[in-house]
Amino acid sequence: MNQLVAFNAIPTPALVIAAGERAGVRFLEFFASAIRNPHTRRAYARAAGEFLAWCEEAGVPSLTAVQPLHVAAWIERQTQTRSAPTVKQRLAAIRHLFDWLVTGQVLPVNPAASVRGPSHSARQGKTPVLDASEARQLLDRIDVSTPAGLRDRALIGLMVFSFARIGAALAMRVDDVYVQNRRLWVRLREKGGKHHAMPCHHTLEAYLHAYLEGTGISADGKGPLFRTLRRGTGQLSTTSLPQANAHAMVRRRAAAAGIATQIGNHTFRATGITAYLTNGGTLENAASMANHASTRTTQLYDRRRDEISLDEVERIRL
Repeated sequence: MNQLVAFNAIPTPALVIAAGERAGVRFLEFFASAIRNPHTRRAYARAAGEFLAWCEEAGVPSLTAVQPLHVAAWIERQTQTRSAPTVKQRLAAIRHLFDWLVTGQVLPVNPAASVRGPSHSARQGKTPVLDASEARQLLDRIDVSTPAGLRDRALIGLMVFSFARIGAALAMRVDDVYVQNRRLWVRLREKGGKHHAMPCHHTLEAYLHAYLEGTGISADGKGPLFRTLRRGTGQLSTTSLPQANAHAMVRRRAAAAGIATQIGNHTFRATGITAYLTNGGTLENAASMANHASTRTTQLYDRRRDEISLDEVERIRL
């Protein structure tokens, strides 16, 4: 039922409505059937809505009148205000949508098929990363005398020591923390429906034990692991912590710890991978631990060269 509400919440652009009922149904089916990841669904719906609204303002009368020139002009405008990866994602959204409409016999051809996006090649990600001492400082400064502090330390520790994505961390249930071979393990549900299990670092094990025991949620196996706080009580609720709240939390914790870096949720995944590689870990094992399909993706999180670059810059003496 919640999924149905989410699909109905996607507005149908005027150009789609002008193309008829079949086009409208096919448009909504694209988001309901072709895209399983909710974050991708939101991003694609935003891109499609903005593109079709722009076409309407440009005088395009209907969905069937959209031409490659319209797509190319919109993409060119996007490159003036957005990064290349974002523009490429938006073009992919438009291209996939029109492919879906073509296979549904709403359109004869895909007007986005021949349009090229901006060139982009990345050897290193842009996610802000903390060095090991800053990550230690952040974790040590969290006041764990409250349920909120126990929760926040456990969540940040999970992302650092297991390389967990924030989405996978917040999707965990209490019973996704379990004992196997006398060690604590965590079970993560990653992108694409993949399940990934990892043994806990001894520090993370201590954080999770303290959190589960200190908040009393260990008996609620099917409940969310990371939860919001009940207003006015400071106690955990039964509602899963939203990603936006987690982002606000890590920013607040970083500021309280005196860390100036503008970190985000993804910072801790990159921080953990870099710390692992710095201490002699292999790229192949890091990729496996991070559940990456390729080591090329893992290399984007490796920031060891940042320290080398800084050392080299300091050689400039006047």
